[in-house]
Amino acid sequence: MSAIAFFDFDGTITRRDTLFEIIRFQKGAPAMYAGLLVLSPALVLFKLKVLSSHTIKQVVLRYFFRGAPQAAFTEKCEAFCRQRLPRLLRPAALGAIQQHLAKGHQVVVVTASAQDWVAPWCTAMGITCIATRLEVENGRLTGNIAGLNCNGDEKVCRIRDAYDLQAFEHVYAYGDSSGDKPMLAIAGTSQYKPFR
Repeated sequence: MSAIAFFDFDGTITRRDTLFEIIRFQKGAPAMYAGLLVLSPALVLFKLKVLSSHTIKQVVLRYFFRGAPQAAFTEKCEAFCRQRLPRLLRPAALGAIQQHLAKGHQVVVVTASAQDWVAPWCTAMGITCIATRLEVENGRLTGNIAGLNCNGDEKVCRIRDAYDLQAFEHVYAYGDSSGDKPMLAIAGTSQYKPFR
């Protein structure tokens, strides 16, 4: 049976948002908390739904990573996947991924997080990663997102760009937030907050 399973990452496979975990890992906790204090007015506006998830993510990325050399950033993201990420994973989510793989299903992580700190883990797991891409100029991060944040309807657009869903007998999807609901809606079998 030809089947494909799409998994959200933050909050579905992981127990918390990895954006702040990667900041903590790369910059240290004191620098992260100091930065969040500086950014608190923007974070409040995001909570009040004045700023979009795309905008607030760019604000955070620019503050912490603008001008960072891509090579060093990538190296630290790979280290994060080896050293920190395993402690953030939900065992039940890993079990579901392994079950799909054991049945011969394709497994794809579709995430608003940057591919830099998700794709290395996906590669090690033998699964595919569709994620937000970060803009790089002259070997350095600009702090901007390249294209659109991979969230909400953009998740579905990116899935349809990569896969002909009609070619699969069954489509599964797993998510935990409003940004996952468009993806859940295109699946024959979908689960919301399944691994809590």
